[in-house]
Amino acid sequence: MKKKHTRFEKARIIGSRALQISMGAPPLIEVPEDVIDPVDIAYMEYDKSVIPISVLRET
Repeated sequence: MKKKHTRFEKARIIGSRALQISMGAPPLIEVPEDVIDPVDIAYMEYDKSVIPISVLRET
């Protein structure tokens, strides 16, 4: 079972991915033409679980 990210992990993942997109990284999903905000694109990628960022937790 896949563990859910905390709100802090989610914010960090989306923020990091949005920065990558704003610096020129290609989106990993098909983006509608009317969406240009990198944060919105990162949210869409997060919802589809395609962001290649993993979270390591200490146990």
